[in-house]
Amino acid sequence: MEKARKSSSEPDLMAFYLRHCAIGFVLSAVFVGLILWFDIAGLRHLVMGSDIGWLAVFLLWFFHGTVFGSVQFAIVVMGQAEDPNDGGHRGGTMIPAVVRSKN
Repeated sequence: MEKARKSSSEPDLMAFYLRHCAIGFVLSAVFVGLILWFDIAGLRHLVMGSDIGWLAVFLLWFFHGTVFGSVQFAIVVMGQAEDPNDGGHRGGTMIPAVVRSKN
């Protein structure tokens, strides 16, 4: 069997994905930290007053990290799309065609 050849221009997708998800989790940590610092909706008071407040903070961080990481990855992937207005005719020239109805 021949091993699949990897193009030199093809990014290492797993490293690409993990790097941008890690950025999302860092942003999540900042976001949750700001929520607790400014005591939005009294969350800091609730977390500090509970014996399992650490679980609430972990869940806030984890689920926000999942969302922020997904959004971060999606923004980067969509930002790599080719510009449709670059002037290239990859799909060929479009010519209108007349289609007659049988009615």
